[in-house]
Amino acid sequence: MNLPMSLIAGDVALGRDVRIVGFVNLYGCSIGDESFIGPFVEIQRGVAVGRRVKIQSHSFLCSGVTIEDEAFIGHGVMFTNDVFPRSTNSDGTLKSAGDWQESATLVGRRASIGSNATILCGVTIGENAMIGAGSVVTRDVPPGAVVAGNPARILRYLTEKS
Repeated sequence: MNLPMSLIAGDVALGRDVRIVGFVNLYGCSIGDESFIGPFVEIQRGVAVGRRVKIQSHSFLCSGVTIEDEAFIGHGVMFTNDVFPRSTNSDGTLKSAGDWQESATLVGRRASIGSNATILCGVTIGENAMIGAGSVVTRDVPPGAVVAGNPARILRYLTEKS
């Protein structure tokens, strides 16, 4: 795949009919069949993206994130994977890979995350849940819940027709 100014490492597992717009950085991840990756997206090592997932521009998926089938990730969504991020250890030396513990995040099937949301690590966003634009998700979101705010709070639950 030859995309302008993109880095798609050789260890990326791309499913069938994946669409990728230029200016992406993908390495060590897997992208499921028929998914869409917008411009200026970074997906790091160990991320698993399911089938028919749509990831909009300027989003960042760090290691430890799993996105299940048919989920939607809006523009500029940021995921984290470190509960206590620091650049150095207490003795002032730079932290290395062995100096921190990754915390996993799961986005359930058909969940939708609005633009500019921040998803803190270690949470599960349930199936069919909806995260409002600009929200900061600090704890698990139940299946079918609509949440918004900082911190994100449950506003209501979706019905079958929603």
